Amino acid sequence: MIDNIKSILKHSSVYSIGNAAQKAIGLITLPLYSMKLASVAEFGIFGIIDITINILVIVFTFGQPNSILMFNNSMEFKNKKRQAFFTVVASVLLINLFLLSALYISRGYIFRSFHIPSQYLVYYKLGLAVVLVRVLTTILMAKLRADERSVFYTVVTLIKITAVLLFIIYFVGVAGLGIKGILYSYILSEVIILLILFPTALKSMGFSFDNSIFKEAVSFGLPLIFSAIGIMLLNLSDRYIIQYLKDSTSVGLYDFGYRIAGALNMFLIMPFNTALLPSAYKVYGQPNDKRYYSKLLTYMTFVGVWAGLALSLFAEEIVKLLALKTDYYPAYAVVPLIVFAYVFSGMRNITSLGMMLKKKTNYIGMLTLFFAVFNIALNFLLIPAYGIMAAAFTTLLSFVLFYLSAQIISNKFYSIPFENVKIFKLLVTGTVLYFIALWTEEVSYLVYLFIRIFVILVFPFALFYLGFYEKIELETLKNIRGKLNSPKEVLAGLKSFFLNSGN
Repeated sequence: MIDNIKSILKHSSVYSIGNAAQKAIGLITLPLYSMKLASVAEFGIFGIIDITINILVIVFTFGQPNSILMFNNSMEFKNKKRQAFFTVVASVLLINLFLLSALYISRGYIFRSFHIPSQYLVYYKLGLAVVLVRVLTTILMAKLRADERSVFYTVVTLIKITAVLLFIIYFVGVAGLGIKGILYSYILSEVIILLILFPTALKSMGFSFDNSIFKEAVSFGLPLIFSAIGIMLLNLSDRYIIQYLKDSTSVGLYDFGYRIAGALNMFLIMPFNTALLPSAYKVYGQPNDKRYYSKLLTYMTFVGVWAGLALSLFAEEIVKLLALKTDYYPAYAVVPLIVFAYVFSGMRNITSLGMMLKKKTNYIGMLTLFFAVFNIALNFLLIPAYGIMAAAFTTLLSFVLFYLSAQIISNKFYSIPFENVKIFKLLVTGTVLYFIALWTEEVSYLVYLFIRIFVILVFPFALFYLGFYEKIELETLKNIRGKLNSPKEVLAGLKSFFLNSGN
C-alpha cells in the first residue's frame, strides 16, 4: 500500500509542476490579453473560440486517451501494448483527417447556416488546424501517462507552455495580431511537441492494426466521448448561453473569473487526476485497494477545500492584480462558486472509479450527459434574471449532484467505503469559515485581511474539534512534526499513517 501511495504522490507532484507552470502562463497572459485585446467583449469572443477548440479536441479524441491507459496497464492486454497503441493512434488520425476535412470543405455552408460574420472565417480555419495537431499530441501524451513517465511528460509540457508564451508575446504583444496571433501560437507550439514526441511514439508501436483491439477500444472509449462532451458542456456551455442571452462583455467577465478559479484545477485537480487512473488500475484487486481509494478521496477533498477556501477569500485581489483594466474587476464574484465546483469535480472522478474499473463507462457517459443537460436547462432558466452569477451557481449545483450520483451508481458495481461523514465535515467547515470571513468585510481592510488569513490557518484545527482526525493520524502527524530533520523517520511515520489510518 505504501508503495502505491508513494507512487501516486510522486507522479501527482511531478505532473503538478507542468500544470502549475501552465496555469502560471495562463495567468501571466491575462494582463497581456486585457491590454492588447480591444475590449472585454473581444476577450469574450476569444473565450468562445477557445472553448470550442477544447470541445472539439475532447470529442475528436473519441475517449481513446483512456483506452490507452486501460490497454497499457491491464493484465488482459499485457502482451499487446504495442499493437494497441498503433491501432489507437492510426484509427484516431484517419478519422480526424476525414472529419476535419469535411468541416473545412463545409465552411461556407456552416457560416451561412449559423449567420456567422465572414471576418471570423480565418479563426475557423486556424481553429481546425489547432484541433488536428492537439488531438495528436493528446493521444501521444496519454502514452506517457500510461507508462507513468511523469518526468518526461512534465518536461514536454514545460516546453509547450514556454513556446506558447513566447509565441503569444510576439504575435499578440509585438505584432498585435490579437486572437489570430493566439491561434498561431497554439498551432506552432503543438507542432513543436509533435516533433518531440514522434520518435518516442514510433518506438512504442507495433505496426500492425488489430481489429479486436480496435473493437475493444471503441467499446471502452466510445461511451467516454459522451462523458467528455458532457464534462465540457458542464464546464463550458454556459459561455455560449451567456453569449446568446446576454452579450460578449458578460462572457468576457465570466470567462476571466473562471480562469482565475481554474488555478485550483490546474495546480491540484488535474495533476491528481492525471496520476489517478494508472495507479487505480495497478492497485485494483490487491488487498486494501478499496481503503486506498477511500483515503484518496478524503485527503484530496481536504486539500481541495483548504486551497479553495484560500483562493476564494482572495479572489478580488487576484482579479485586480491580473486585470489591467477596471472593466474586468466584477469577474471576481464568480470565483468562489467555480472553485468549489472544481472541488466536487475532482471528488467525482474518484467516486466514479467503480464504473471505470468494471468497464461500465456507458454509465459514466449517461450520467455526464444528464447533468450537462440539467446544467444547460438551469442556465436558460436563471441567466436572464441573475446573469453570470446564475451560471456559476448552476455549475456548482450540477457538480454536487453529479458527485453524489456517481458515488451511488459506481458503488453498485464496485462498492468502496468512502468516508462520507468526514467529507461532510470538510465541506461544512470550509463553507462556514468562508461566510464568517465575508460577514466581517465591513471592518477596515487590514483587519479584514488579518481575519481572512486567520480563517485559512484555522481550517485544519477546526476539524480537530469536529473529530475529523483519527488517533493514529494525530499520533503520526505529531511524530512527523518532531522528526522533520530525519527523512527516514518521516517516511516511516507516513507508512504507518497510510497503512493504519481508517482501520
